[in-house]
Amino acid sequence: MTTLHITVGDRTDLQEDTLQFIQDAETGIQAGQEDRAVLQFGTYDDLVESLTPLRLELIKTIAEEQPTSMRAAARLVERDISDVHSDLKRLEVLGILDLEEGGADGAVQPVVPFDKIEMHIDYPLIDDLDTDSAPASAD
Repeated sequence: MTTLHITVGDRTDLQEDTLQFIQDAETGIQAGQEDRAVLQFGTYDDLVESLTPLRLELIKTIAEEQPTSMRAAARLVERDISDVHSDLKRLEVLGILDLEEGGADGAVQPVVPFDKIEMHIDYPLIDDLDTDSAPASAD
């Protein structure tokens, strides 16, 4: 199973995770595990702007129905082809789907190369606090 892992947060954490993944792969620790693809957004707002409910519905529909063209995908989600075309191009840039040429009559076929999407969203409610300083007490 191929899973797309979507995260939001600190780029330093992603770098550390990526380096650990590479080290594990080089030493064979991850042999036999599922393929891993990661898409990281810098902020929660970036995620929400990129993965709208309509785009998530489009991704799911393409994965389930495997339409043979952009037009067929637009019909399945009952949306205008130009809007779907724009969404498909955006999702291709993000690496969430592929647009493969050579479909029937030269159509471009959207393909989702993942079986599942997992999202990890770190959404702190309070900005980082200085952990070394204790709160003042009222003694």
